[in-house]
Amino acid sequence: MHVVIVHNSKIPVLKYGGIERVIWYLGKVLKQRGHKVSFLVPKDSSCSFGNVIIYDSKKQFNEQIPSSADVVHFNMLPREKIDKPYIFTMHGNVDDNTLLDINTVFVSQNHAARFGSSSYVYNGMDWDDYGQPDLNNERSRFHFLGDASWRIKNVKGAIQSILRTPNEELMVLGGKRLNFRMGFRFTPSKRIHFYGMVGGEKKLSLLNTSKGLVFPVRWHEPFGIAITESLYFGCPVFGTPYGSLPEIVQSDVGFLSTHAGELANAIVNSNAYSRKRCYEYARDVFNAEKMTDAYLLKYEKVMNGETLNEKPPQLLKIQEEKFLPWFSS
Repeated sequence: MHVVIVHNSKIPVLKYGGIERVIWYLGKVLKQRGHKVSFLVPKDSSCSFGNVIIYDSKKQFNEQIPSSADVVHFNMLPREKIDKPYIFTMHGNVDDNTLLDINTVFVSQNHAARFGSSSYVYNGMDWDDYGQPDLNNERSRFHFLGDASWRIKNVKGAIQSILRTPNEELMVLGGKRLNFRMGFRFTPSKRIHFYGMVGGEKKLSLLNTSKGLVFPVRWHEPFGIAITESLYFGCPVFGTPYGSLPEIVQSDVGFLSTHAGELANAIVNSNAYSRKRCYEYARDVFNAEKMTDAYLLKYEKVMNGETLNEKPPQLLKIQEEKFLPWFSS
């Protein structure tokens, strides 16, 4: 089978790049399974195991998809009728009545259900790229992982939760102490440590020193690669019960609440969670092999002339508030 994977960001990813990492691992496993893989991606992309076709935004997709393609996997919404069998993975959210493509795949059950769909595939990582975590080392700090300038990620809430504990400390991976993008925000506490945008070995080494992920998002998180990456390193998750979190963060690997005080109490008792259980759960459930198996079933379905949804998915309930509730008490 010849699979063409389409995205509007170049590969391979240099730092975080969640979507880019997911499609890279998908293509890698497809190649290992004996399939031909092509990436239709922007210039300056490269791939050692697949063919790279440079995406031209001025041309129609049908002009750029090779005739040998059996199925096309879009990670950006096509705006034209596609001549080949195809699917579209929606990685984010929309908050309007937009009709999505009938072959849309979501990234969690909750993500799909909010659009009246049951078509989803969990993101999976190639954990060999992450190395073997040390689950028995001394760990002294918690971490936040995400773009701290994005208010829905609620780094402020993560900091509030940590500062409500007697002496716990937080590593902010993805933010700076002084931030003008959020108006003016300066965090004076020496218990909060900022590392900016980190990736590669530096990010992995920091995760392997963490006691847990503090992730009080204020939107319906579609999936949360930060969650599964953290779990892989034995880090329980302390977050809010929005989007995919109740589905992914089971009670034996984390705690969810909309109140900073309740999260703080759980954070203080983080030793109640087994690092080994967190690691094995991420390793066994959210891996690239399982993701690829699930996508192959989707490919087969559309290649047989079927659609992935009975009707085009559409958001069932528009969110009226800008941010979902969070209580600093």
